[in-house]
Amino acid sequence: MNKQIYVAFTLLVLLFSSPAQSANTTNKVIEVSSLSEFRSYLDKDNVKVKMKAGNYQIDTALKNRFIEITGHNSYYDLRGVRFMVDSKLFSRNDLTKSNDGNSMYCAIEISGKDVTFEGLYIETYGDTPGRQSKNKIFNLVGENVTLKDVEVRTTGSSPWGFGYLYGLGGNDVRKMNGIRIGYPAKNVKVLGCQVHMRAMGHAIFLQGAENTLIENCQVDGLLRTTDAILAETSGYAFDKKFYAGKNNYIEGTIVGEDGKILPGEIISLSEDGIRMYPDYEGHPTKNTTVKNCKVTQMRRGICTGLSTSGDQVIDCEVRDCVATGYNIGNEDKVINCSADAKYGEAFCIPYTNAKNAQVEIKILDSRNGRANNLLAKINGTGHKVVISTANPEWIPDAMAIKLSVWEGYGNFDEKATMHATNISLDNKTMTKVITYKGTKNAEIKSAGGVREATDSENAINESNRTKR
Repeated sequence: MNKQIYVAFTLLVLLFSSPAQSANTTNKVIEVSSLSEFRSYLDKDNVKVKMKAGNYQIDTALKNRFIEITGHNSYYDLRGVRFMVDSKLFSRNDLTKSNDGNSMYCAIEISGKDVTFEGLYIETYGDTPGRQSKNKIFNLVGENVTLKDVEVRTTGSSPWGFGYLYGLGGNDVRKMNGIRIGYPAKNVKVLGCQVHMRAMGHAIFLQGAENTLIENCQVDGLLRTTDAILAETSGYAFDKKFYAGKNNYIEGTIVGEDGKILPGEIISLSEDGIRMYPDYEGHPTKNTTVKNCKVTQMRRGICTGLSTSGDQVIDCEVRDCVATGYNIGNEDKVINCSADAKYGEAFCIPYTNAKNAQVEIKILDSRNGRANNLLAKINGTGHKVVISTANPEWIPDAMAIKLSVWEGYGNFDEKATMHATNISLDNKTMTKVITYKGTKNAEIKSAGGVREATDSENAINESNRTKR
């Protein structure tokens, strides 16, 4: 009897120890030293892969997602690794399309669950524009994905050097975006990442993602004056006789009524730093937190206003952006953030249907700017806004805070009834506050003067209904 018990016990030990031994084996760090070895683990579950530090060239691909990580519960350590991606791959028409219904090209896609990807430096090289404007470096569509300490540098857009003056996509415009977080992504974290935009496109953007955290990230782009464009003696804009794609106002830049590029303006050569789209094919973008991030020299710095779920932006800094520093919308909370207004308003709540935003903005040095006298713009209903600065001299006397205005960025409905209703504004700066027609029940406390717009100012505002 004792012998039978012993045998049974031994069998049970063997039965339960084998899976444990197998799990321990799969959790060992796997070291790889080539792209082919690295690719062989991208569809595996429960792996820890460390790639040997060094430079790796990506100039071949089978699919329009050049590298696809589909495995679950896996960790990829690419600290010290540099990927150089040939921009010609984005123009290949013989690559197999992804089966998700989206024809976008991207260098790396992560669709697996519980995946951590850490430490890569990746850049595109070459000036070959892609076949479309949806090109991007990272596409994060998995659940519980963490992208950590990754550095991205983008090139390969067309036409380069004119920003959004010739459109945002289609026709001749081809973009190269940085990091996309898109449906069905949930609980994605982008931590400590840097995106250097040297192409037309967004740096970090969301489409239909839920519960996203973007923390300790940095984005930078490049600016250019319209005077520099008008001085060209050849090239894309010269060939078009310096006529842009639209008239009056293009994403933060004023052009002539006939569409002619004007002197004295400034453009960003890229698009937005961190930006939420409202949805992806009916799946809403929801519950985004942007924390301790810095954006410089982009079109818009941090843009949560197009997502209506109410997002949080905390302890962030935006400098030298052209359309606006912060684009704020419905139920958004912007806490302890800062921005300058050198080239565009420090922040705007532009939408007439936006309600109950909470905003705390510190104004940074806004002197020596160009083509802007608008410090902040407030439309909508029920917002609570606090504006302050560490140094009153940082804000030029010509600047103003305006309520119920079309001026500046962010009004898409030319037939909207412009208003700012039940606004609580605490302006701790010496900047003047101007309330335009449509401002009602405003509770304004201001260190600077407060006045109503004149009849002529209201008339100019009414005539300024161009889509923005």
